[in-house]
Amino acid sequence: SEIMLQQTTVKAVLPRYELFLRRWPDVKALAEAELGDVLAAWAGLGYYARARNLHACARAVVEHHGGRFPADQAALRKLPGIGDYTAAAISAIAFGKRATPVDGNIERVVARLFAVTTPLPEAKPEIRALAESLTPATRSGDFAQSMMDLGATICTPRRPACGLCPLRP
Repeated sequence: SEIMLQQTTVKAVLPRYELFLRRWPDVKALAEAELGDVLAAWAGLGYYARARNLHACARAVVEHHGGRFPADQAALRKLPGIGDYTAAAISAIAFGKRATPVDGNIERVVARLFAVTTPLPEAKPEIRALAESLTPATRSGDFAQSMMDLGATICTPRRPACGLCPLRP
């Protein structure tokens, strides 16, 4: 889901994700799939390099990790198509590790919360450090998902609903 959600809305991904999982219910099934079938199932989500990388990633997980994703961020980053954000998201959400994924939604929430005035992309290191300072030692996956949801629904790019923000106090 993290790969599908990169640069795509949840609304667009949900029905496709369910179909994808029905067709390839585990990483081994995806690794054994023909790339053309994976690309056809991906149609309409755009950025087809993500689908190619997801397929290559599944093959690498089966070949080098016995079909189980590594929990460690450094090991995850070595897999095709997995960068810093995705490695942190998988580590936190799937494995309960203390990790801080920082996507556009989290950048926006943190920048507003701490009144960061440096423009992006120069502000990225500062925002990452601030986000890491907020990440709890336990349930960091739940925290990350809540920050992403906050940025997607309340702390939106245009017309944020600051009056409804749970961080306002």
